[in-house]
Amino acid sequence: MFSRKKETPQIDPQQRELYEHARKRVIQKKRLFYHFVVFIVGSAFFALLNIVFGYGKDFTFFGVNWYVIAIVFWAFLFVIHFCNVWLFSTFMGQEWTDKQMERLVIKQKEEIALIQKDVDLMYPKDDLQQKKEAFITQKQNTEVKEKNEQIITMIAAAGENNALGKDNDLVWHLPDDFKRFKQLTTGHYIIMGRKTFESFPKLLPNRIHVVISRNTNYQAPGAIVVQTMQDALAIAKNDENPFIIGGGEIYKLGLDVANCIELTRVHSDFEADAFFPEIDQDTWELIQEEFHDVDDKHKFPFTYLTYKRK
Repeated sequence: MFSRKKETPQIDPQQRELYEHARKRVIQKKRLFYHFVVFIVGSAFFALLNIVFGYGKDFTFFGVNWYVIAIVFWAFLFVIHFCNVWLFSTFMGQEWTDKQMERLVIKQKEEIALIQKDVDLMYPKDDLQQKKEAFITQKQNTEVKEKNEQIITMIAAAGENNALGKDNDLVWHLPDDFKRFKQLTTGHYIIMGRKTFESFPKLLPNRIHVVISRNTNYQAPGAIVVQTMQDALAIAKNDENPFIIGGGEIYKLGLDVANCIELTRVHSDFEADAFFPEIDQDTWELIQEEFHDVDDKHKFPFTYLTYKRK
């Protein structure tokens, strides 16, 4: 009832390429044959035109009749056509080019294999693999360590003579420094000594207070009381950046465990009873500084200094 649809045979790319090449060769040969036939007929026509009809009988070139020169020139063109079909197409055609490329690729592969052999002898694959794995592992460990390393910062304001304060109070009033202190420490653990804690009129908001006191009976409402710096750091172990905020004795302890110092250097000498420890330039590197001049709110010039442990 229904006519069956004929299936079109599928030709793979390689067969199609061979078919196209054969078709082009047939066309080339047919054109060469047509050229040969036209050449024979044309040559006979030129000879007949000159000998029988006398056309151009008096026209010669170096004593040779014009039709002979025309036939010879045409024969030269035919020879070129013949060579192009039977010689150049065979030896310098696409097939010849493909063979030359194939030979070149094989030669390059052989050279690469020799080089690889030399490399394998000089650097065995097992050693290279082990070194590669060791390098990757070391890099990953370094990245994890850098990512997870806790930054313990001492933050303070001190005069040129390292003065911190007198009678448990500051000897200057620097509103911008207070703002910076609040900005840096908010949301973090702040570690301090008993006297520093007692100097606060109230707990500093949004910060966890850790007080170090040798007195095991000491009570600090709203704060965590510990006996050593190690205990304080253990309490703050989950904070990526706890701050040590004073006073003088606590800063001395913190100098051994901190890896960052945020120091506001007030450019004047002051009478004091608490002092910031000397910063060893061989241990600490100054990486940033910002100067603040005197103005109507700040009686003394000062500079924000940021140190990193070398």
